[in-house]
Amino acid sequence: MPDQLLPTSPGFWRSPLRGPWFTSVLGIVLLGGITVLFVTGLLSYAAYNPDLSPVNDKTPDKRLLGFYLFAWPTDPPWLYRLTQGVHVTLGIALIPVLLAKLWSVLPRLFTLPPVRSLAHGLERISLLLLVGGALFEFTTGVLNVQLDYLFPGSFYPLHFYGAWVFFAAFVTHAVLRVPAALRNLRHLRDEENGLVAPAPTPPTFSRRGALGFVGGGSLLLLVTTAGRSFDGALRETALLAPHGGPEPGSGPGGFQINKTAASRGISTTETSEEAWRLVVEGRGRTVRLSRAELMRLPLHDAALPIACVEGWSTSDQSWRGVRLRDLAALVGYEGDAPPDVLVESLQRHGAFRRAALRDNQVGDPRALLALFVNGAPLTPDHGHPARIIVPAAPGVLNTKWVARMTFGDL
Repeated sequence: MPDQLLPTSPGFWRSPLRGPWFTSVLGIVLLGGITVLFVTGLLSYAAYNPDLSPVNDKTPDKRLLGFYLFAWPTDPPWLYRLTQGVHVTLGIALIPVLLAKLWSVLPRLFTLPPVRSLAHGLERISLLLLVGGALFEFTTGVLNVQLDYLFPGSFYPLHFYGAWVFFAAFVTHAVLRVPAALRNLRHLRDEENGLVAPAPTPPTFSRRGALGFVGGGSLLLLVTTAGRSFDGALRETALLAPHGGPEPGSGPGGFQINKTAASRGISTTETSEEAWRLVVEGRGRTVRLSRAELMRLPLHDAALPIACVEGWSTSDQSWRGVRLRDLAALVGYEGDAPPDVLVESLQRHGAFRRAALRDNQVGDPRALLALFVNGAPLTPDHGHPARIIVPAAPGVLNTKWVARMTFGDL
């Protein structure tokens, strides 16, 4: 086989689009975009309060990788809606840029000799980890967003540890390559990096045209994804998102859900007025309350959104129910600082059927055990007979079909 037919030969790569300037533009875009993705991803992880209780922590061996964790706030109430909406929407919009960047540097993966110096060796290792990590993180993220849970394990630790490996390689690669990229953008020098084809084919469009094509792809993904973080007409533009399109049904409960009662095996028999009781425990006391008894307690209103890790959210819904801190008072926490709480659902399968809330969340006056939404009783799919709603909390911590609440230090 002639040498020019081998990927290790410079003559094998003949596209006239490859070059330092084209690659540098894509790299600078990814430098900013991936940094935002990493920060918002860490914030999403912190929002689960993983240091609070093992039931919230899907990455029990994080150790130093959890150095940034802090008590997730309840203000502003749309905080998680913003951070996770940016994380998912930006991640999807960057896919064309990432693919174009990988295509632009493909010849480097086949250069010989594989290592020319220590710096070059570090760059090669970082490049392999960078490419593998990028493909892994974007693929698992997109599958999770599309509700296709095709993972050889839990999404949470896979995406968490993968993000750290990827970002470490990304930072190493950026330190080594950003100075050269900036020089290429300023045209101060045209560095030899093996990207320019020695015998290119005739161009059909310019590098700027190629960047426009990539940018157009990103814009298309942006406008067909971002709408699921909004309501009304904008949601209908989210054609590529599983929770885009028209609202699911009409009426007070006509807003998005992830888990239906049927999918979690919740029967009308166990949620009936005769059968269902909320068990509240704490300080050695136990109180059992029917839904009718809960409705005789002081009821309060809160306008709060629901935001999910998949990036979708709703606007504020009008919830009505019993404050969590008032339930804590029933078992001896009246007048005291609010405690943590472990919330357990009737559902028997799936992650987060048990979830913990931190004391600042319990103490927020807008944090409710909701019985009504938008002026009507909760529907089965929205958590009837009772569900948690907490400002700024990820959707999975707003437990539905609540059966038991245990107050105390966790």
